[in-house]
Amino acid sequence: MSDTPTYRKIIHIDMDAFYASVEQMDNPELRGKPVAVGGSENRGVVSAASYEARKFGVRSAISGVLAKKYCPEIIFVRPRFDRYKEISSKIHKIFNEYTDLVEPLSLDEAYLDVTNNKKGNPSASLLAEEIRLRIFNEVGLTASAGISINKFVAKIASDYNKPNGQKTVNPDEVEAFLEELPIRKFYGVGKVTTEKMYQLGIFTGTDLKSKSLEFLEKHFGKSGAFYYNVVRGIHNSEVKSSRITKSVAAEHTFDVNLSSEIFMLEQLERIAASLEKRLERHKLSGKTITLKIKYSDFSQQTRSKTLPYFISDKKLIMENIQELLYQEKMKDSVRLLGISLSNLNNEIKKAVVVQLKFTF
Repeated sequence: MSDTPTYRKIIHIDMDAFYASVEQMDNPELRGKPVAVGGSENRGVVSAASYEARKFGVRSAISGVLAKKYCPEIIFVRPRFDRYKEISSKIHKIFNEYTDLVEPLSLDEAYLDVTNNKKGNPSASLLAEEIRLRIFNEVGLTASAGISINKFVAKIASDYNKPNGQKTVNPDEVEAFLEELPIRKFYGVGKVTTEKMYQLGIFTGTDLKSKSLEFLEKHFGKSGAFYYNVVRGIHNSEVKSSRITKSVAAEHTFDVNLSSEIFMLEQLERIAASLEKRLERHKLSGKTITLKIKYSDFSQQTRSKTLPYFISDKKLIMENIQELLYQEKMKDSVRLLGISLSNLNNEIKKAVVVQLKFTF
Protein backbone atom coordinates (compact mmCIF):
# COMPACT_ATOMS: atom_id res chain seq x y z
CA MET A 1 0.00 0.00 0.00
CA SER A 2 1.18 3.54 -0.80
CA ASP A 3 1.92 6.01 2.01
CA THR A 4 1.45 8.92 -0.40
CA PRO A 5 -1.12 11.36 1.01
CA THR A 6 -4.38 11.64 -0.90
CA TYR A 7 -5.73 15.02 -1.90
CA ARG A 8 -8.85 16.26 -3.58
CA LYS A 9 -8.66 18.53 -6.61
CA ILE A 10 -11.01 21.47 -6.15
CA ILE A 11 -11.64 24.34 -8.57
CA HIS A 12 -13.43 27.51 -7.55
CA ILE A 13 -14.77 29.37 -10.60
CA ASP A 14 -15.77 33.01 -10.10
CA MET A 15 -17.19 35.04 -12.97
CA ASP A 16 -15.64 38.49 -13.36
CA ALA A 17 -18.04 41.33 -12.39
CA PHE A 18 -20.81 39.03 -13.62
CA TYR A 19 -23.96 41.19 -13.64
CA ALA A 20 -22.12 44.23 -15.00
CA SER A 21 -20.26 42.13 -17.58
CA VAL A 22 -23.55 40.67 -18.86
CA GLU A 23 -24.91 44.20 -19.29
CA GLN A 24 -21.77 45.29 -21.16
CA MET A 25 -21.91 42.19 -23.35
CA ASP A 26 -25.56 42.79 -24.27
CA ASN A 27 -25.16 46.55 -24.77
CA PRO A 28 -21.95 47.52 -26.62
CA GLU A 29 -22.49 51.18 -25.64
CA LEU A 30 -21.67 50.25 -22.04
CA ARG A 31 -18.35 48.59 -22.81
CA GLY A 32 -15.33 50.32 -21.33
CA LYS A 33 -17.56 52.55 -19.19
CA PRO A 34 -18.22 52.57 -15.43
CA VAL A 35 -21.43 50.62 -14.88
CA ALA A 36 -23.40 49.95 -11.70
CA VAL A 37 -26.15 47.33 -11.70
CA GLY A 38 -28.91 48.33 -9.29
CA GLY A 39 -29.37 51.53 -7.34
CA SER A 40 -29.64 55.05 -8.73
CA GLU A 41 -28.06 58.41 -8.08
CA ASN A 42 -30.84 59.20 -5.59
CA ARG A 43 -31.26 55.96 -3.64
CA GLY A 44 -31.01 52.17 -3.72
CA VAL A 45 -28.04 49.86 -3.36
CA VAL A 46 -25.53 48.77 -5.99
CA SER A 47 -25.71 45.02 -6.72
CA ALA A 48 -22.60 44.87 -8.92
CA ALA A 49 -20.04 47.19 -10.50
CA SER A 50 -17.92 46.91 -13.64
CA TYR A 51 -14.14 46.99 -13.31
CA GLU A 52 -14.17 50.48 -14.80
CA ALA A 53 -16.37 51.59 -11.89
CA ARG A 54 -14.34 49.70 -9.28
CA LYS A 55 -11.31 51.87 -10.08
CA PHE A 56 -13.23 54.73 -8.44
CA GLY A 57 -14.12 52.70 -5.35
CA VAL A 58 -17.60 51.66 -6.47
CA ARG A 59 -18.45 48.24 -5.01
CA SER A 60 -21.51 46.08 -4.47
CA ALA A 61 -23.59 46.87 -1.38
CA ILE A 62 -22.77 50.62 -1.34
CA SER A 63 -25.56 53.12 -1.89
CA GLY A 64 -26.25 54.60 -5.30
CA VAL A 65 -25.71 58.05 -3.81
CA LEU A 66 -22.19 57.09 -2.72
CA ALA A 67 -21.47 55.44 -6.09
CA LYS A 68 -22.40 58.69 -7.86
CA LYS A 69 -20.18 60.64 -5.48
CA TYR A 70 -17.21 58.34 -6.09
CA CYS A 71 -17.74 58.23 -9.85
CA PRO A 72 -19.80 61.12 -11.34
CA GLU A 73 -19.78 59.37 -14.76
CA ILE A 74 -21.32 56.17 -13.39
CA ILE A 75 -24.09 54.61 -15.50
CA PHE A 76 -26.85 52.94 -13.48
CA VAL A 77 -28.53 49.91 -15.07
CA ARG A 78 -31.60 48.08 -13.76
CA PRO A 79 -30.81 44.43 -12.91
CA ARG A 80 -32.20 41.72 -15.21
CA PHE A 81 -32.09 38.60 -13.07
CA ASP A 82 -33.85 36.40 -15.63
CA ARG A 83 -31.05 37.18 -18.07
CA TYR A 84 -28.37 36.48 -15.45
CA LYS A 85 -30.01 33.13 -14.65
CA GLU A 86 -30.09 32.28 -18.36
CA ILE A 87 -26.36 32.97 -18.73
CA SER A 88 -25.58 31.16 -15.47
CA SER A 89 -27.42 28.08 -16.74
CA LYS A 90 -25.21 27.99 -19.85
CA ILE A 91 -22.09 28.23 -17.70
CA HIS A 92 -23.26 25.42 -15.42
CA LYS A 93 -23.88 23.16 -18.41
CA ILE A 94 -20.18 23.55 -19.21
CA PHE A 95 -19.28 22.66 -15.61
CA ASN A 96 -21.39 19.50 -15.78
CA GLU A 97 -19.44 18.26 -18.80
CA TYR A 98 -16.42 17.96 -16.52
CA THR A 99 -17.88 16.68 -13.25
CA ASP A 100 -21.18 15.96 -11.52
CA LEU A 101 -19.77 17.37 -8.29
CA VAL A 102 -20.66 21.04 -8.85
CA GLU A 103 -21.70 23.18 -5.89
CA PRO A 104 -23.15 26.55 -6.93
CA LEU A 105 -22.63 29.34 -4.40
CA SER A 106 -24.58 31.90 -6.44
CA LEU A 107 -25.34 32.63 -10.10
CA ASP A 108 -21.72 33.63 -10.72
CA GLU A 109 -19.56 31.22 -8.73
CA ALA A 110 -19.25 27.52 -8.00
CA TYR A 111 -16.98 24.82 -6.64
CA LEU A 112 -16.06 21.87 -8.85
CA ASP A 113 -14.51 18.66 -7.54
CA VAL A 114 -12.48 17.35 -10.50
CA THR A 115 -10.61 14.67 -8.56
CA ASN A 116 -12.34 12.03 -10.67
CA ASN A 117 -13.47 14.04 -13.71
CA LYS A 118 -15.30 13.06 -16.90
CA LYS A 119 -12.39 14.10 -19.13
CA GLY A 120 -9.90 11.78 -17.44
CA ASN A 121 -7.50 14.71 -17.11
CA PRO A 122 -5.27 14.45 -14.00
CA SER A 123 -4.42 18.18 -14.06
CA ALA A 124 -6.93 20.38 -12.24
CA SER A 125 -5.04 23.47 -13.44
CA LEU A 126 -5.37 22.52 -17.11
CA LEU A 127 -9.05 21.71 -16.59
CA ALA A 128 -9.65 25.13 -15.03
CA GLU A 129 -7.91 26.79 -17.96
CA GLU A 130 -10.02 24.80 -20.44
CA ILE A 131 -13.27 25.60 -18.61
CA ARG A 132 -12.48 29.31 -18.53
CA LEU A 133 -11.65 29.30 -22.24
CA ARG A 134 -14.91 27.54 -23.06
CA ILE A 135 -16.92 30.04 -21.01
CA PHE A 136 -15.28 32.86 -22.95
CA ASN A 137 -15.77 31.24 -26.39
CA GLU A 138 -19.30 29.91 -25.82
CA VAL A 139 -20.80 32.56 -23.52
CA GLY A 140 -18.66 35.63 -24.16
CA LEU A 141 -17.61 36.36 -20.57
CA THR A 142 -14.39 35.97 -18.60
CA ALA A 143 -13.96 33.95 -15.43
CA SER A 144 -11.25 33.54 -12.83
CA ALA A 145 -10.32 30.35 -11.00
CA GLY A 146 -8.60 29.09 -7.88
CA ILE A 147 -7.30 25.53 -7.75
CA SER A 148 -6.20 23.64 -4.65
CA ILE A 149 -6.79 20.71 -2.29
CA ASN A 150 -9.91 22.08 -0.60
CA LYS A 151 -12.70 24.63 -0.99
CA PHE A 152 -11.24 27.12 1.48
CA VAL A 153 -7.89 27.54 -0.30
CA ALA A 154 -9.43 27.38 -3.81
CA LYS A 155 -11.87 30.17 -2.90
CA ILE A 156 -9.06 32.46 -1.70
CA ALA A 157 -6.85 31.61 -4.71
CA SER A 158 -9.55 32.53 -7.25
CA ASP A 159 -9.28 36.17 -6.16
CA TYR A 160 -5.54 36.40 -6.77
CA ASN A 161 -5.32 36.93 -10.53
CA LYS A 162 -8.65 38.59 -11.25
CA PRO A 163 -9.93 39.42 -13.76
CA ASN A 164 -9.55 36.61 -16.29
CA GLY A 165 -6.80 34.68 -14.50
CA GLN A 166 -6.22 31.72 -12.26
CA LYS A 167 -3.97 30.57 -9.43
CA THR A 168 -3.03 27.07 -8.36
CA VAL A 169 -1.91 26.32 -4.81
CA ASN A 170 -0.33 22.86 -4.89
CA PRO A 171 -0.45 20.52 -1.87
CA ASP A 172 3.12 21.30 -0.78
CA GLU A 173 2.46 25.05 -1.07
CA VAL A 174 -0.74 25.29 0.97
CA GLU A 175 0.66 25.98 4.44
CA ALA A 176 3.21 28.55 3.24
CA PHE A 177 0.48 30.24 1.15
CA LEU A 178 -1.79 30.54 4.19
CA GLU A 179 1.01 31.64 6.51
CA GLU A 180 1.80 34.64 4.30
CA LEU A 181 -1.86 35.58 3.82
CA PRO A 182 -3.17 38.75 5.54
CA ILE A 183 -5.86 37.70 8.00
CA ARG A 184 -8.43 39.96 6.31
CA LYS A 185 -8.15 37.77 3.19
CA PHE A 186 -9.10 34.57 5.01
CA TYR A 187 -12.47 33.51 3.61
CA GLY A 188 -15.11 33.74 6.35
CA VAL A 189 -13.22 36.32 8.44
CA GLY A 190 -15.36 39.46 8.25
CA LYS A 191 -14.64 43.02 9.33
CA VAL A 192 -15.66 42.54 12.96
CA THR A 193 -13.58 39.36 13.39
CA THR A 194 -10.65 40.96 11.57
CA GLU A 195 -10.65 43.86 14.03
CA LYS A 196 -10.83 41.46 16.96
CA MET A 197 -7.90 39.47 15.58
CA TYR A 198 -5.89 42.66 15.13
CA GLN A 199 -6.48 43.47 18.80
CA LEU A 200 -5.12 40.02 19.67
CA GLY A 201 -2.00 40.56 17.55
CA ILE A 202 -3.16 38.35 14.68
CA PHE A 203 -2.39 40.02 11.36
CA THR A 204 -1.28 37.12 9.14
CA GLY A 205 -1.70 33.38 8.81
CA THR A 206 1.59 32.93 10.65
CA ASP A 207 0.21 34.88 13.62
CA LEU A 208 -2.96 32.79 13.59
CA LYS A 209 -0.97 29.55 13.39
CA SER A 210 1.03 30.50 16.47
CA LYS A 211 -2.11 30.53 18.64
CA SER A 212 -3.19 27.39 20.45
CA LEU A 213 -6.56 25.74 19.96
CA GLU A 214 -7.48 26.66 23.54
CA PHE A 215 -6.63 30.34 22.91
CA LEU A 216 -8.73 30.49 19.72
CA GLU A 217 -11.70 28.72 21.28
CA LYS A 218 -11.52 31.07 24.28
CA HIS A 219 -11.71 34.16 22.06
CA PHE A 220 -13.80 32.91 19.11
CA GLY A 221 -15.92 30.10 20.54
CA LYS A 222 -16.83 27.32 18.12
CA SER A 223 -15.16 29.20 15.26
CA GLY A 224 -11.84 28.82 17.03
CA ALA A 225 -11.45 25.21 15.87
CA PHE A 226 -12.24 26.28 12.30
CA TYR A 227 -9.50 28.95 12.33
CA TYR A 228 -7.05 26.51 13.97
CA ASN A 229 -7.60 23.94 11.21
CA VAL A 230 -7.87 26.08 8.07
CA VAL A 231 -4.58 27.89 8.69
CA ARG A 232 -3.01 24.40 8.64
CA GLY A 233 -4.70 23.61 5.34
CA ILE A 234 -7.33 21.37 6.92
CA HIS A 235 -10.82 21.90 5.52
CA ASN A 236 -12.79 18.74 4.78
CA SER A 237 -16.04 20.31 3.58
CA GLU A 238 -17.29 18.35 0.57
CA VAL A 239 -18.38 19.78 -2.76
CA LYS A 240 -22.12 19.18 -2.52
CA SER A 241 -23.91 18.93 -5.83
CA SER A 242 -27.26 19.02 -4.03
CA ARG A 243 -27.38 22.16 -1.91
CA ILE A 244 -30.30 22.25 0.48
CA THR A 245 -32.25 25.50 0.33
CA LYS A 246 -32.47 26.93 3.85
CA SER A 247 -34.94 29.75 3.15
CA VAL A 248 -36.89 31.46 0.37
CA ALA A 249 -37.34 35.22 0.41
CA ALA A 250 -38.65 38.21 -1.53
CA GLU A 251 -38.08 41.87 -0.76
CA HIS A 252 -38.42 45.31 -2.28
CA THR A 253 -36.67 48.67 -1.83
CA PHE A 254 -39.05 51.59 -2.33
CA ASP A 255 -38.42 54.75 -4.34
CA VAL A 256 -40.15 56.75 -1.61
CA ASN A 257 -40.00 55.80 2.07
CA LEU A 258 -43.24 54.46 3.56
CA SER A 259 -44.67 55.87 6.80
CA SER A 260 -48.11 54.28 6.91
CA GLU A 261 -48.75 50.61 7.79
CA ILE A 262 -51.63 50.66 5.28
CA PHE A 263 -49.24 51.45 2.44
CA MET A 264 -46.84 48.86 3.82
CA LEU A 265 -49.55 46.20 3.72
CA GLU A 266 -50.24 47.00 0.06
CA GLN A 267 -46.57 46.48 -0.75
CA LEU A 268 -46.36 43.34 1.38
CA GLU A 269 -49.26 41.87 -0.65
CA ARG A 270 -47.12 42.21 -3.79
CA ILE A 271 -44.05 40.80 -2.05
CA ALA A 272 -46.09 37.85 -0.72
CA ALA A 273 -47.38 37.13 -4.24
CA SER A 274 -43.80 37.05 -5.52
CA LEU A 275 -42.75 34.76 -2.66
CA GLU A 276 -45.70 32.44 -3.32
CA LYS A 277 -44.56 32.02 -6.96
CA ARG A 278 -41.01 31.18 -5.87
CA LEU A 279 -42.23 28.62 -3.35
CA GLU A 280 -44.55 27.06 -5.93
CA ARG A 281 -41.77 26.89 -8.53
CA HIS A 282 -39.49 25.00 -6.14
CA LYS A 283 -42.30 22.98 -4.49
CA LEU A 284 -41.39 24.34 -1.06
CA SER A 285 -43.24 25.45 2.05
CA GLY A 286 -42.03 26.58 5.46
CA LYS A 287 -42.93 26.86 9.12
CA THR A 288 -40.96 29.95 10.14
CA ILE A 289 -42.04 33.25 8.63
CA THR A 290 -39.95 36.41 8.97
CA LEU A 291 -40.72 40.05 8.24
CA LYS A 292 -37.65 42.13 7.35
CA ILE A 293 -37.80 45.89 7.86
CA LYS A 294 -35.10 48.36 6.83
CA TYR A 295 -35.68 51.90 8.06
CA SER A 296 -34.74 55.18 6.40
CA ASP A 297 -31.65 55.42 8.62
CA PHE A 298 -30.55 52.00 7.21
CA SER A 299 -31.04 50.23 10.55
CA GLN A 300 -32.67 46.82 10.17
CA GLN A 301 -35.18 44.81 12.17
CA THR A 302 -36.66 41.33 11.76
CA ARG A 303 -39.81 39.89 13.33
CA SER A 304 -40.42 36.12 13.16
CA LYS A 305 -42.82 33.43 14.26
CA THR A 306 -42.79 29.66 13.87
CA LEU A 307 -46.01 27.82 13.04
CA PRO A 308 -46.93 24.19 13.86
CA TYR A 309 -47.60 23.55 10.16
CA PHE A 310 -46.08 24.35 6.74
CA ILE A 311 -47.41 27.26 4.68
CA SER A 312 -46.78 28.45 1.12
CA ASP A 313 -49.89 30.25 -0.14
CA LYS A 314 -50.21 34.02 -0.17
CA LYS A 315 -53.31 34.17 2.06
CA LEU A 316 -51.65 32.36 4.98
CA ILE A 317 -48.42 34.28 4.46
CA MET A 318 -50.28 37.60 4.68
CA GLU A 319 -52.28 36.57 7.77
CA ASN A 320 -49.03 36.03 9.65
CA ILE A 321 -47.18 38.98 8.13
CA GLN A 322 -50.00 41.34 9.15
CA GLU A 323 -49.69 40.06 12.71
CA LEU A 324 -45.92 40.65 12.65
CA LEU A 325 -46.32 44.10 11.09
CA TYR A 326 -48.58 45.29 13.92
CA GLN A 327 -46.53 43.53 16.60
CA GLU A 328 -44.94 46.84 17.53
CA LYS A 329 -44.90 50.40 16.28
CA MET A 330 -42.52 51.38 13.48
CA LYS A 331 -39.65 53.49 14.81
CA ASP A 332 -39.17 55.41 11.55
CA SER A 333 -40.20 55.53 7.89
CA VAL A 334 -39.40 52.36 5.93
CA ARG A 335 -37.22 52.03 2.81
CA LEU A 336 -37.34 48.22 2.38
CA LEU A 337 -39.68 45.37 3.28
CA GLY A 338 -39.07 41.66 2.86
CA ILE A 339 -40.71 38.33 3.66
CA SER A 340 -38.92 35.01 4.05
CA LEU A 341 -39.91 31.45 4.89
CA SER A 342 -37.46 29.07 6.56
CA ASN A 343 -37.64 25.77 8.43
CA LEU A 344 -38.60 24.34 5.04
CA ASN A 345 -40.16 21.02 4.12
CA ASN A 346 -37.02 19.99 2.19
CA GLU A 347 -34.94 19.52 5.35
CA ILE A 348 -36.23 15.97 5.72
CA LYS A 349 -34.88 15.08 2.26
CA LYS A 350 -31.21 16.00 2.60
CA ALA A 351 -28.95 14.51 -0.05
CA VAL A 352 -25.85 12.48 0.81
CA VAL A 353 -22.84 13.10 -1.44
CA VAL A 354 -19.93 10.65 -1.52
CA GLN A 355 -16.54 12.02 -2.55
CA LEU A 356 -13.62 9.99 -3.82
CA LYS A 357 -10.03 10.95 -3.02
CA PHE A 358 -7.07 10.43 -5.29
CA THR A 359 -3.47 11.55 -5.45
CA PHE A 360 -3.25 15.20 -6.55
